[in-house]
Amino acid sequence: MIGSRGRVTGTVGPGLIGEVLLSVRGGTEAFYAYPAEPDTTFAVGTPVLVVDFEPPRTVYVERWQPLRA
Repeated sequence: MIGSRGRVTGTVGPGLIGEVLLSVRGGTEAFYAYPAEPDTTFAVGTPVLVVDFEPPRTVYVERWQPLRA
């Protein structure tokens, strides 16, 4: 789960239980999401990277930053 990329489908931010869609087991599943940095907010549609996972369905995310060549 850690290292997976996803997309925000429910605003992720302080005091909110957000939602992200992740590719899992050949399909797409929704997970509860919190920001890895507590003061950060991610709007719906923001690409994110999973940096921590708490079973069964909670992830901590940060904004996806593609590497620049």
